[in-house]
Amino acid sequence: MAKDGTINVQGVVTQVLPNAQFKVKVDGHDTSVVAHLNGKMRKNNIKVLLQDKVDLEISVYDMNKGRIIFRHKEG
Repeated sequence: MAKDGTINVQGVVTQVLPNAQFKVKVDGHDTSVVAHLNGKMRKNNIKVLLQDKVDLEISVYDMNKGRIIFRHKEG
């Protein structure tokens, strides 16, 4: 279920930061977003590593912060 006021984009993790935060480069743009894991990913111990492809939710109010909602499996 999509939340109002969010933009869904894909990106690649470029840097791992403390407190389960990550710097993610958004596909198609030169911008980087500081993102944290959503609650279900923390609860189910889904690990996100460097160079992983992820889906993000970015708020329209602050385009520099986001939430990682899905980690794509390696094919």
